[in-house]
Amino acid sequence: MNAFWDRFLSAMSGYPVSHTATWQFSRKPASLRKARRLTRQKLAGWGFEDQSDVVELLVSELVGNAMEHTDGTVRLILSVEDGLLRGEVEDEDPALPHLCEATLDDERGRGLHLVDMLSCCWGGARTSRGKVVWFELPTLTQPEEPLAAVVTPSTPLAVLSAEPG
Repeated sequence: MNAFWDRFLSAMSGYPVSHTATWQFSRKPASLRKARRLTRQKLAGWGFEDQSDVVELLVSELVGNAMEHTDGTVRLILSVEDGLLRGEVEDEDPALPHLCEATLDDERGRGLHLVDMLSCCWGGARTSRGKVVWFELPTLTQPEEPLAAVVTPSTPLAVLSAEPG
C-alpha cells in the first residue's frame, strides 16, 4: 500500500499505521552502503523521504560502529509507529557505546555526538545476542492542514481539503 493510503486510512480509523523493516548485514565494506540505500528506499516507500538524509546519517553511524566492533552479523530494524521513526542496530558485542570527548586532532569519536544531536533520543541495551543501539525521531507531518473525509453509502469516497471559508 502506498504512503498516501496508509496515512489516509490511519486518519480515518484513528489508529496509527505501523511499518517495520529488518535487514541483516555481513561485515563487508559494501554492507554499509547497502544499509544506507535500503534505508533511503524504505523511507521513500513509507512517505518519509523528507527525513531520509538524517536517518541515513544515523543508520550509517550505528551500522558502521557495529561493523567495527563485532565479528558477527549486524541487524538493522527501521520502524514507524505512533509518530516516531525508530532505528535499531543489533550486533554480537555486549559492550554498550558511550559518548566520548574527541580532541581537535582525533579522527574518531564524534559519531555518537551526531546521533545525540540529531535524534530526539537514543540509547542501548544488552540483549541475549549482544546489544542493540537505537535512535528515535519524530515523524514530520506531511499536510499542514488536516484532511476531512466524507463517506456515505450511496456516494464514492471523497477527500476534501479543510480550508476555511
